[in-house]
Amino acid sequence: MRPTTPSTESSRLRLRSVIEWNASGSSCVRVCSVCTVGETSVVDVRDAVVLLGSFPALAEANVRINAGELVVVHGPNGAGKTTLLRLCAGLLPLSRGTARIMGFDIEAERASVRASVGFLGHANGLYLELTAGENLAFWGQVVGADRDEVKAAAIRMGLGERLMATPVARLSAGQKRRTALAIMAVRRASLWLLDEPHAGLDAAGRDEIDALLRDAVGAGATVVIASHELERSAALATRRIEVVGGRIIERHAQ
Repeated sequence: MRPTTPSTESSRLRLRSVIEWNASGSSCVRVCSVCTVGETSVVDVRDAVVLLGSFPALAEANVRINAGELVVVHGPNGAGKTTLLRLCAGLLPLSRGTARIMGFDIEAERASVRASVGFLGHANGLYLELTAGENLAFWGQVVGADRDEVKAAAIRMGLGERLMATPVARLSAGQKRRTALAIMAVRRASLWLLDEPHAGLDAAGRDEIDALLRDAVGAGATVVIASHELERSAALATRRIEVVGGRIIERHAQ
């Protein structure tokens, strides 16, 4: 049996405050559709410069992504793929240029951007001291998903009762990734941003992610993933772009 530690209790209090804050109407976690603001462009980045220290991780980058696309971003390590996704998630400031995400200005309306997107980076963004089930239940409460939706997402990503009752800190890398992806499914964001989503997963898990992403697009979401897996991602993508030296180059359209 897992004892309740101070850190576990503080996490639960923190989660409860977020749920209450959203329930009060202070924030909408499903803001969302670009059609609400009368636009079809989900991502509109123009002449964007993002500095990490003094290094230009993005250098006058331009990209436009429309609703319903599944876009795969390729490029060598350090080219700026992760920076592009983090910018679109509202996690990095612009040094120069403009960016509108879901119709919101990335600088003036950052909170609305962050509420509108689902971002999965190299870190899984999980509360390690809570169980996989507690992490999923939290996000289910935040977005108003019922228990059946949460259970269905867990089953789809291969999270059985034993894993759901296990503290995230004790899960393998692949199991943590499955938990994070189940949360993405529960959140049902209009824009999914995923950095190497297949990392740490076996073949069955990778196939399930591909199906999950296709289903998300089929349900009306827009999906952008950064990936080194050219063959797998080519089969997924409606469009492929490449980031080279912080600049975005259109390579393929299908």
